Amino acid sequence: MESFRDADVPDLVGPGLRLLFVGINPGLWTAATATHFAYPGNRFYPALLRAGILERRIDPAAGMTDADRAALLASGIGITNIVRRATARADELTRDELRAGAVALTAFVAQHRPRVVAVAGVTAYRTAFGRPRARLGRQPEDLAGAALWVVPNPSGLNAHDTIETLARAYADPARAAGLLPAPVPDA
Repeated sequence: MESFRDADVPDLVGPGLRLLFVGINPGLWTAATATHFAYPGNRFYPALLRAGILERRIDPAAGMTDADRAALLASGIGITNIVRRATARADELTRDELRAGAVALTAFVAQHRPRVVAVAGVTAYRTAFGRPRARLGRQPEDLAGAALWVVPNPSGLNAHDTIETLARAYADPARAAGLLPAPVPDA
């Protein structure tokens, strides 16, 4: 895996982008498989499935198939990262890298124009965007015209969240992007 350190993982974006998920940076497994959120313990895809954002199971650990990528793109879902270079752990990134990544991400969002951006990881978001008091959820400011959400990091290292809590957190920006229906109010 070490040979994939500092590798770049291509963004997953296409026309009709409605919801852009943003990871902190690719892990080594992600770089090896060229598949975002690919580490076997990562709960990103199971949470998307549980939330109803995905209609079928994706097992990215061996590498996402072309059909998987096409299904995400057809749904209006894209994936990128704040920092492009792969590391074993996100805590290997410097403050300067995160800040530079925020600038690059803002330009990326301006170019691709998703309706909603969901950054996965509140600590990295706080550092990258200079928002030390930011909390999970909808942010008061937009990002280059897109509604901005901060959602929990799906890494297995984030022991605070389960697939169920991640699914609920990811459903909110998906609703804002028009990928899920609004919740039915209690009678």
